[in-house]
Amino acid sequence: MNAPAKTEEFAAKIPDGVYAETVLSVEHYTDHLFRFRMTRPAGFRFRSGEFAMIGLMVGDKPIYRAYSIASPSWDEELEFFSIKVPDGPLTSHLQQIKPGDTVLMRKKPTGTLVLDALTPGKRLYMFSTGTGIAPFASLIRDPETYEKFEEVILTHTCRDVAELKYGFDLVDEIKNHEFLSELVGDKLKHYATVTRQDYAFTGRITDLIENGKMFADLGVPAFDPAVDRGMICGSSAMLKDTKALLEKAGLTEGANNKPAEFVIERAFVG
Repeated sequence: MNAPAKTEEFAAKIPDGVYAETVLSVEHYTDHLFRFRMTRPAGFRFRSGEFAMIGLMVGDKPIYRAYSIASPSWDEELEFFSIKVPDGPLTSHLQQIKPGDTVLMRKKPTGTLVLDALTPGKRLYMFSTGTGIAPFASLIRDPETYEKFEEVILTHTCRDVAELKYGFDLVDEIKNHEFLSELVGDKLKHYATVTRQDYAFTGRITDLIENGKMFADLGVPAFDPAVDRGMICGSSAMLKDTKALLEKAGLTEGANNKPAEFVIERAFVG
């Protein structure tokens, strides 16, 4: 007879004006990376590449952090890809969630890694390190990306090979998807590199751009502002260095209110 009282007590704690959604599945990749899926509120709309503030009730108060929505805008569920920080105010709790648990989400998504912030081009680069791949997980599964660009190149750089698995899972998912596989075809190229282990492709993405190896490996010409567009999400050093390389090649940074040749997501940089 106590269950309803517990539910009411929990409901009373949930702040006004936020969604309370149910965890559907959790997948742990390494001891510090995991992804989870949860229900999507009926009225929730977002553009692929945007982020939302998600959180948990910790004690009597909600704790939120910005998380890119990794699922595309057409998906009936919401997916997130997270790092585990042992003493992180939110992630120390979030990494323990299980199906059936409740996750909070504020109602307004936002972000700069959206197709609307780029001027038309032919080739779209998505540069990511670590969990910075999350917004691109959304965009590479969105048909609009392939309507706007002839070629989509996703780069993902991590320290260890095990940390790349989420990216490979995404590409496999697309190849085996009933309608995405046909739409994407061979338009998507996935360029995964590591910095601390032996692997087919090693090195920081900025070094591989600078020495020309990335272009040689992919069989594409050097950056050209007439055709190339870029999106960047990762560590602060990687954002700064990649931005400098794109600007050196003649590309200009854009924003939602002023589309240009590349965009950066700075919301996650501490």
